[in-house]
Amino acid sequence: MGVIDSILYHNNRMATNVSVEIQTILENNKLEDLKGFISKRKCLNSCNLGLIYIFHVIQSAGILTTTVAAGYDMKYVIWIGVGLNILASIINAFEKTNSAVSKGLLKDIQAIKDGTFLDEGSIEMPEMKKDEKGTPLLSDTKT
Repeated sequence: MGVIDSILYHNNRMATNVSVEIQTILENNKLEDLKGFISKRKCLNSCNLGLIYIFHVIQSAGILTTTVAAGYDMKYVIWIGVGLNILASIINAFEKTNSAVSKGLLKDIQAIKDGTFLDEGSIEMPEMKKDEKGTPLLSDTKT
């Protein structure tokens, strides 16, 4: 009976070590995700600050150019002002998109903090050829 008890103890200890190692891997993955999310959010926020200033400068230049050109009946210059306003609108769209991504990252950061984060990254599975069988690599079947 001593040998069986020793084997059971060894198997139980290995299962515990495997569980601890799996938990460590998962925690390290969450930590790396958190670091990545914080870094991306910091970059987006810095970029957005610049985009906001550029947007206001270009929009003001567009409005001023259009107004002055309309006052002096300069039709070609009016289109320059319109073009500046279109450019300002595109910059504003980028800023809004970055803000939405930043809010999503903030939700992920909060979910990691609360312990409710689920990694929803895409997993790329290799395509199987038609002549390959659908058996896993570590199957119990013997060929």
